[in-house]
Amino acid sequence: MPKKVKTNKKKKKIIKTFDNGIVNISSSFNNTIINMTDQSGNVVAFKSAGALGFKGAKKATPFAATQTARDVIEKTKKYDIKKIDVKVKGVGAGRESAIRAFATAGFVVNSIKDVTAIPHGGVRPKKTRRV
Repeated sequence: MPKKVKTNKKKKKIIKTFDNGIVNISSSFNNTIINMTDQSGNVVAFKSAGALGFKGAKKATPFAATQTARDVIEKTKKYDIKKIDVKVKGVGAGRESAIRAFATAGFVVNSIKDVTAIPHGGVRPKKTRRV
């Protein structure tokens, strides 16, 4: 009796190309995280300095941010993105160097926006001590 062999027909992946993208750079004192999205907010590529192998304080350096940006750029080559809007969040050292990496890679930077959260009002004060 012959055996039935299942063959899986693979679907071809359709790669959607788009002109404009949004780059979110989150740079803290501990790490640099970069993700690129399309205009509607769907994540296209994502990378952090820790995922590239940087450890400890080296994750927050400008060099690590540049390498992270280059990795994101390599991942997004197939999407044919030409113009980007950059949103920067945080106070780390890798903010500016990551933006420069995107600019030198041939992307046209439309705008750079700082979306760092600013506290207003602060936390609730402690209640007064009764003796």
